[in-house]
Amino acid sequence: MIGYVTIGTNDMARSIAFYDAVLAEIGLQRFDTSEKSAYWGKRRGLGMLAVYRPYDGKPATAGNGSMVALAVRGRERVETTHRLALSLGASDEGSPGPRGPGFYGAYFRDPDGNKLCVFTYEDGGPVA
Repeated sequence: MIGYVTIGTNDMARSIAFYDAVLAEIGLQRFDTSEKSAYWGKRRGLGMLAVYRPYDGKPATAGNGSMVALAVRGRERVETTHRLALSLGASDEGSPGPRGPGFYGAYFRDPDGNKLCVFTYEDGGPVA
């Protein structure tokens, strides 16, 4: 069980606006904000996503091979969330579609270049 995932940003205001909209689409709300960080989730400590300015003061960079995957219910939510992310400045990394038996997903990079996937299991697998 993942407690939380953090990704870096070089523009906190832009990231907050982006993630407020994208994560609200899948039922998550921001519950904490500071000058250096913001947190979204259903409750503290369980399945949280956080955006941070790096503590070392160096620029945030997207990890090569790193990705955050967000589970949702149904193809329509995958498609809607992907479209919304693109409309908010994300770049397309893979339009919605099947990606193996029972898995339907879409991929995008946030304005800082962090890669995300929004997906659903169509065979009754676990979802948020």
